[in-house]
Amino acid sequence: MNRILILIIFIISFASNSIAEVIKKVNVKGNNRVSKETIILFGDIKLNHEIDSTQLNNIIKNLYETNFFKNVKIKILDDIIEIEVVENPLVQSVSIEGVKNKNILKILRENMTLKEKSSFIPTLANVDKKKLLNILRSNGYYRAKIKQNYVESSNNTVDLIYDVSLGKKASIKQIKFIGDKKIKNRKLRSVIVSEEDKFWKFISKNRFIDEKKILLDKKLLKNYYKNNGYYNVNVESSSVQLLNEDDFLLTYKITAGEKYYFNNLTLDLPPEYNKENFNSLNKVFKKLKGKKYSFKKIQDILEEIDKIALSKEYEFIDATYNENIANKNQINLSINLFESEKFYVEKINIYGNYISEEKVIRNSLIVDEGDPLNEILLNKSINEVKSKGIFKTVNKTVKEGSEKNTKIIDIIVEEKPTGEIFAGVGTGTAGTTFTAGIKENNYLGKGVKLNTSFSVGENKSTGIFSVINPNYKNSDKESNFRIEVSEDDQLSNYGYKSNKEGFSIGLEYEQYKDVFFSPSLSLYHDNLETDSSASASRKKQEGDYVDAEFSYGLSLNKLDSNFQPKEGFLSAFNQTLPILTDDGIITNSYRMAKFIPIQDDMIFSVRFLATAVNSITDDDVRLTKRAYIPQSRLRGFEAGKVGPTDSGDFIGGNYASALNFNTTLPKLLTDLQNVDFNLFLDAANVWGVDYDSSLDNSKIRSSTGLAVDWLTPIGPLSFSFALPITKADTDSTESFRFDIGTSF
Repeated sequence: MNRILILIIFIISFASNSIAEVIKKVNVKGNNRVSKETIILFGDIKLNHEIDSTQLNNIIKNLYETNFFKNVKIKILDDIIEIEVVENPLVQSVSIEGVKNKNILKILRENMTLKEKSSFIPTLANVDKKKLLNILRSNGYYRAKIKQNYVESSNNTVDLIYDVSLGKKASIKQIKFIGDKKIKNRKLRSVIVSEEDKFWKFISKNRFIDEKKILLDKKLLKNYYKNNGYYNVNVESSSVQLLNEDDFLLTYKITAGEKYYFNNLTLDLPPEYNKENFNSLNKVFKKLKGKKYSFKKIQDILEEIDKIALSKEYEFIDATYNENIANKNQINLSINLFESEKFYVEKINIYGNYISEEKVIRNSLIVDEGDPLNEILLNKSINEVKSKGIFKTVNKTVKEGSEKNTKIIDIIVEEKPTGEIFAGVGTGTAGTTFTAGIKENNYLGKGVKLNTSFSVGENKSTGIFSVINPNYKNSDKESNFRIEVSEDDQLSNYGYKSNKEGFSIGLEYEQYKDVFFSPSLSLYHDNLETDSSASASRKKQEGDYVDAEFSYGLSLNKLDSNFQPKEGFLSAFNQTLPILTDDGIITNSYRMAKFIPIQDDMIFSVRFLATAVNSITDDDVRLTKRAYIPQSRLRGFEAGKVGPTDSGDFIGGNYASALNFNTTLPKLLTDLQNVDFNLFLDAANVWGVDYDSSLDNSKIRSSTGLAVDWLTPIGPLSFSFALPITKADTDSTESFRFDIGTSF
């Protein structure tokens, strides 16, 4: 029986497929919005062609896939196709209610499938609802609920409404690390982005559950373990658990495994390469042998290879590395160098710069059209563009060029608002200062920075207008212009008051690799007053001065970062020479800094400062030009209140020097991730009084103690406990120093 049924179906199917009609005309019923021509086009209906049942089914399928129609019926009458459709409603409006955050609202709208003027399909509306919930959840709204409503109108349109109840944002009450983690929790907390919700972190956005940040945390944890020898580390999972109505527990499960160490490190070169060019790598290999495995160290080796390749003009060199486990807990590392395929830059396109001029970006590029395509230089170029601070994002894509060996580079930037109004207050043991101003970081789209600011303190008030052009005359030189007006009332401290106004112009550029040169010209007027108790030598300095000066700076900067460096070296010399002045003063200063990492949490640093101020005439060095010790260089003493005194006033000296030793301590408090503790030893001196050698006091001042730096939501907080070791009788000491500042 079954065989007979199958045979009948086969015959019917064969017969139906064998029937074909030549279509001469198409009639459409039920369409209001969608035209007949559109239906023919999307249905792929071909007139004056034969059509069979299979093609008829394809037409129906094509029309359903447009999402225009709720129902489609087709029949053939002689040489005419009759199509009857029921159109899906048209989405007239989409409303998301209950979400006030503009950024989240924008993300929600961008990710919706059903938008205004699209066909309404209930299943797609349900998909959108799930999408919205997932987005809200990823932004910390774990308790969010969505009611989906749609109102149909008589004109076959729908108003789609998503009524969102956000609920309270999910805050992180506790972060736990479980498993074979090997490293203390307090250290792991300092590695990740997510933070526990503490009262002093009320501004931080990292205290809320964010799935993107959790994914980033897992990467950061893995990288940290790999850089500390744990080659086989696995951050197995992360979970979010509701502790109570408001708080969540964030848990990371880690299996660190055993610690691994570098064993043999080898370099495999192409035979035509000169091995002597890579001798510096052998030194690196010797230092690493027996040291704990570190993924960062491997990256450093590859960067060193890139530097060698650039310096020795190996333009098309590439490197790969292989890691092989040797004996227990030992890794052999082999690095292979090879000639990569040669490509040249055909064209560089720049997109997204609606405000910024294109040359602002191009002037930052190290790679140019026609140059060999070097990935190192390209990435460095992108970082240079980012460093301008006027773009929110900078991305690149490399695509095929018109020739086989060429590439086209697309650089896509996203500009950010560059205007800024700022205000701030700083207070501490040295007094209170209020600061406010206006900044424009991309004037006329040229990358030029304008700054107008003023500050008012207990002893000093200053107004500044400055212009900085980072690409002076389309070069890599940075020009600067500055107008300054100040009143410095130091009658109670140093026995003088100064009213100063003037301007300076200058340049700064990289003369050689990491060597920077900064010449400048300045013209200032200085009105000097002294207190009633001032000596005759100081009294005669009262009056008006005009200073026309040439200054220059020369520095070698090998620091890994200009902000909180952990490794590297800085050496800088500055000199100011008189051009046309009333007292012919020359100022020389030198500063040095060396940072040495001891271990992950400990950085040892030594800093040195020396200043010499002398007159090339027979005049005494002016009180406002004399050398003083900066507050940060000699803790345990009041700012500026060391060195020679005259009638009870601290008058500075012709010479000043400071030597500072500092060691950061491991994180001592688990909950205070942004707190750094430092042990310090300061030594400094101010000496030389040109008008009266009897006032000179060349005794070295020194102190030791503990400094604490805390980055709080209301601003940076720093305080120090210092114990003077050596001092002069006239010095003014302070065991505790406190400073806090913020901007808003």
